[in-house]
Amino acid sequence: MFKQKSFMSRNVFMTGLTSFFTDVSSEMIYPLLQAFVRALTVNVGPVIGIIEGLGESMSSILKVFSGYYSDKIKKRKHLAIFGYALSSTSKLLFFIPSIFSVLLFRFFDKIGKGIRTAPRDALISESVPRTFLGKAFGFQRGMDFAGAFFGAGLLYVLLRYVFPDLNKVVNGNEIVPPNLFFPIITIAVVFAFLGVIFLFFTKDEKEKDALDVSGKDATKPNLNLRKYNVNLKLFFIAQMVFTLGNSSNQFLLLQSTNIWGNLETVVLMYVVFNLTSSLTSTFFGGLSDKIGRKKLLVFGYIIYAVVYLSFGLISKNNSWLLWLFWPLYGLYYAMTEGVEKAFVAENAPKNSKATALGFYNTIVGVFLLPASVIAGFLFQINSSAPFLFGGITTVVAIVIIKFFVKEIEIS
Repeated sequence: MFKQKSFMSRNVFMTGLTSFFTDVSSEMIYPLLQAFVRALTVNVGPVIGIIEGLGESMSSILKVFSGYYSDKIKKRKHLAIFGYALSSTSKLLFFIPSIFSVLLFRFFDKIGKGIRTAPRDALISESVPRTFLGKAFGFQRGMDFAGAFFGAGLLYVLLRYVFPDLNKVVNGNEIVPPNLFFPIITIAVVFAFLGVIFLFFTKDEKEKDALDVSGKDATKPNLNLRKYNVNLKLFFIAQMVFTLGNSSNQFLLLQSTNIWGNLETVVLMYVVFNLTSSLTSTFFGGLSDKIGRKKLLVFGYIIYAVVYLSFGLISKNNSWLLWLFWPLYGLYYAMTEGVEKAFVAENAPKNSKATALGFYNTIVGVFLLPASVIAGFLFQINSSAPFLFGGITTVVAIVIIKFFVKEIEIS
């Protein structure tokens, strides 16, 4: 039987390009979101918490059902296209400047993500053998972050040289008209729709080498989480605990802006964060194929705990430390995001790969609502509190994964 010798299949490459252009668009908008909200209201902390948490959680339920439906009809491509197209269209809501329109934007953006994520991830996992699974997901995440790097870098240039008035939102001393954001949003929308085009060049195909870790001949997708193997259920529990303290990155941007006092410089830090993740995601994904997923996940979560605790302790007197911890935060993403998906995919029951990936994304999404709401109100009380809380919950998750979750041997 012919064995594929590379992780770079057509599906992996095309979904990578889609991720690249989508994230160029998203990361031109994402660092501006807290600034856009600041231009609309003074209660920025709770508002961001509610917008981010509600948008993610309301869409997260779709991830498991979209995955289940994808497994049932054995089609990934068209669901992924619809999800990406919906997210792209939602960005047009920014041209109606109000808190409600921002809420609708995040809602429909995340609905689109909920529809597309599990089918896209299953499309990737079925396009490569298990021995390349980590590297394939690492490449996809690397292209994500490469797009984020380019998008955030372009945003920095625009803020620095074209739209310097937007920096006025930092201090909140002047009312900044929301229409100042419109030119940047227009550019972002164009990149978003470009990303959808590449998905039309993918194709649905059967798994390269399916593995049913339950040992049963499953012919239908499994929507009963209780029937999943213990290892995967323990991993999901660890994700619940971790996500409860893993609030939106908007709070890291907000904290950095408060400490540094300059929006364009914080955007540049965000650029460095994305560059770090982009350059190292494929490497760490491939490394997990060789040494196992668990080791990298534990080490990545340790880095996360260090970063979050540090963001809670950094002050204006040692603000230079932000330049150290933003790239370190990028390493955490490179070590964990693609590796988590590879771990779930190889532990999933046969014919339930997209469903299991949907469960994973749903669990993370559901717990982001209380996570972001808690962080929003903690931030309003004390700006350091959400980061200290996140560090503590991460330590608990590390203990669960380190001592209770077992790893499938990769061969």
